Amino acid sequence: MAYLNNSITRRSQTLSDQVVEIDEQIERLEEDIRKLKIEFDIFFNNGSKKAPHQARAALEARSNRLNGNRNLSFAQRYKLNNLISRYTSYRELWRRRLKAKGEEIY
Repeated sequence: MAYLNNSITRRSQTLSDQVVEIDEQIERLEEDIRKLKIEFDIFFNNGSKKAPHQARAALEARSNRLNGNRNLSFAQRYKLNNLISRYTSYRELWRRRLKAKGEEIY
């Protein structure tokens, strides 16, 4: 009986660790979207010479990897979808501004 209780305790601990890890990844993604928006704002206001395409590509790869996770709870999925939606609207805005500026569109 003690073995069964230990097994259940370990399994529940592992699941709670995964939930916390996913929440941290979502929070990190939200922070990275905010930072990328700031970097593009600096670029469009002529503060830097080069658009932050590498940071954008890394953020998209991480968001795609997180979006493909099937272990997300409904609350986590909702928050992630809101973040991806916000990022998509920013990406379209940046695409239009890059096109108007005459830059290469990614």
